[in-house]
Amino acid sequence: MRVIITGGTGLIGSALTESLASDGHEVIILSRSARPNTQQPAGVQQVQWDATTASGWGHYADGAGAIVNLAGEGISDGRWSEERKKRIYASRVNAGKAVMEAITAAAAKPKVLIQASGIDYYGPHGDEILTEGAGPGSGFLSQVCFDWEASTAAAETMGVRRAVIRTGVVLSNEGGAWPRIVLPFKLFAGGPIGSGKQYWPWIHIDDEVGAIRFLIDNENAQGAFNLTAPTPLTNKQFSETLGKVMGRPAFFPVPAFALQAVFGEMSTILLDGKRAVPHHLQESGYTFKYPSAEAAFKALTQQKFRRL
Repeated sequence: MRVIITGGTGLIGSALTESLASDGHEVIILSRSARPNTQQPAGVQQVQWDATTASGWGHYADGAGAIVNLAGEGISDGRWSEERKKRIYASRVNAGKAVMEAITAAAAKPKVLIQASGIDYYGPHGDEILTEGAGPGSGFLSQVCFDWEASTAAAETMGVRRAVIRTGVVLSNEGGAWPRIVLPFKLFAGGPIGSGKQYWPWIHIDDEVGAIRFLIDNENAQGAFNLTAPTPLTNKQFSETLGKVMGRPAFFPVPAFALQAVFGEMSTILLDGKRAVPHHLQESGYTFKYPSAEAAFKALTQQKFRRL
């Protein structure tokens, strides 16, 4: 099966590529880099794209088994200026438009489109349990997620099965939030952030990849799916569990005002809670490899920093 991955060099895309390639699938990675990665596994081809059109790669969509649209500028890579917010938004919506251009032109439509999104779609909801039936929230990230999802909605009118993945905090030794979360605990300075009452919906990278592959293969899977572990924790519970696993204290709080001073509006990622659960994913038959935080944390700390 040929799988096209936009954002294929990112944290999720890289792990997904390795998993697919190990099973003998043909993987086309779309990258803005002009220099292809010569270390890619057999069966993987890196193709340059402009992230706004189907120019130079659209023909791969003809007869493809799946397109996985993960492309978008990193949300937590730096403080949000107005210019950066525009880039975060445009990078996602433009990638969706490019995918739709390729699908529209394909004589044999791809069998499935996996469209990335995030649990920020829902906005802050305190202790409320959020299944996929909850509506969109307000604010910058909610609007980004809503329009990101909408950018490829027309694929369904062309007969392409579409699954939208609303991903939580992905835990991986290869990058993302986990190395930054673990560092203060290594320095014996870990603890809750802000009030600690906000929920952190998390998912181990193995389950993120496993869920995406499950959605690709399951011909009945369509609609929105929360890609989060079935046991969301408050930030305080998350910190206490990590401290227990690492044998480190977890009582050094990081005040909300300090985060707001350093990160500005971006601090909402850490301070605002979303108690999202994977109702649709589990109802569809997916079994989590790491349903509990303690098991996930133990696996990550034992893996050190090897490639998954």
